[in-house]
Amino acid sequence: MSTSTLPRARLSVPTLRFRDGGGLLYSTLARLIASGTAVHRADLVERAGLARSTVTRHLDALIEAGVVAEGGAARAGRGRPPQLLTLNPGAGLVAAADIGARDARLAVADLSQNPLATGHIAVDLAQGPEAVLGEVEAALRELLATAADGSVPLCAVAVGLPGPVDHAAGAPVRPPIMPGWDGHPVGDTLAERFGCAVLVDNDVNLMALGEARSLPEDQLPLLFVKVSTGIGGGLVSADGELHRGADGAAGDIGHLPVTSGGASEVVCRCGKSGCVEAVASAAVMVRHLNAARATTSSVLRRTGDLARLVAHGDPEALRVVRAGAERIGEVVALLLHVYNPARVVLGGALAGAGDELLAGVRSVVYRQALPLATRRLVLEPSTLADRAGRVGATVLAVEHVLSPDGVVDLMERRLGRSAKGRPSPTS
Repeated sequence: MSTSTLPRARLSVPTLRFRDGGGLLYSTLARLIASGTAVHRADLVERAGLARSTVTRHLDALIEAGVVAEGGAARAGRGRPPQLLTLNPGAGLVAAADIGARDARLAVADLSQNPLATGHIAVDLAQGPEAVLGEVEAALRELLATAADGSVPLCAVAVGLPGPVDHAAGAPVRPPIMPGWDGHPVGDTLAERFGCAVLVDNDVNLMALGEARSLPEDQLPLLFVKVSTGIGGGLVSADGELHRGADGAAGDIGHLPVTSGGASEVVCRCGKSGCVEAVASAAVMVRHLNAARATTSSVLRRTGDLARLVAHGDPEALRVVRAGAERIGEVVALLLHVYNPARVVLGGALAGAGDELLAGVRSVVYRQALPLATRRLVLEPSTLADRAGRVGATVLAVEHVLSPDGVVDLMERRLGRSAKGRPSPTS
């Protein structure tokens, strides 16, 4: 287990209206501080757009409850410097578990998103949910023991799964690469074990959220495309929020059809023909490369093996990746006209192994999409690489804890009495 640097991502901030309740204002102030958007009282007054007296009353309540800490000079200069505002590191912890097809990347952070411990374990989804969740639970408990002495409570856990997820139910829905997981109550199971809220989402959704909140706001809307054992997508709107759709199926792009190169004849594991995942996923690329290298004794088993060959310029590996990139580019070009993102991000091991996948996708996108959809488009690999899922999961967990209801509950627990009777904000 190790600790590594993760970027502090922006947090969404509720829109304040006249005479909104105290919970909403507590949430707004706490999120502005937690994301580093406001670092002292004058910042909060300006960002919240409310009277100084209103902000002061509610900020003082957060400080009294031990959710916010104030101290230390926010900047050097003449006159009395303003006092720095931070989330109290002892107010609570969040945990993130980005579970993939073969491994899980884990993190524990405080409510300011400061990473306190990170880890990585191998998993086998075919073992079923009980076994895998047991391994994830044990690894997270080890990280928690490393991160804190037990006096700081765990407030929320966010979990990413490599398949369709009913976010509200906290359960996967007929996930193609997760036998035995359909409908399993992942959220309820882990919530009972950890005694806190557990949020479950598709892994690419969390990658998209982490990437979007770590980029400048003018890079949104964002489409995140992960090329791995399968192919998945995540959509983040212009206001920085995940777009899950009515039932959580938004972004499930692996089963969009492609027709070129004989793709329409290939049967996908979903039972349909021509799915881009069936002809261009990293797992398919590995199979194609093994077939092309049948006369050699070297058999590739993982995406990482293919990525290493691509990085070293292996001709057969480059040919296979270029062919896959053509098919992926077709789907991305289609999505540009449906969603019109400002930025398309490619994630997964292949995206970081060199320019072949990126160049191939770009070539098709600019050839097939209309100029209006591409004239300001940015198409790049993930800036966070394998950290994107953990950053997104941390954001999701922190925003849950600092939601209007969540932050009031946190204040109540720390005070040992009701905070709901505190002043409501006024204009």
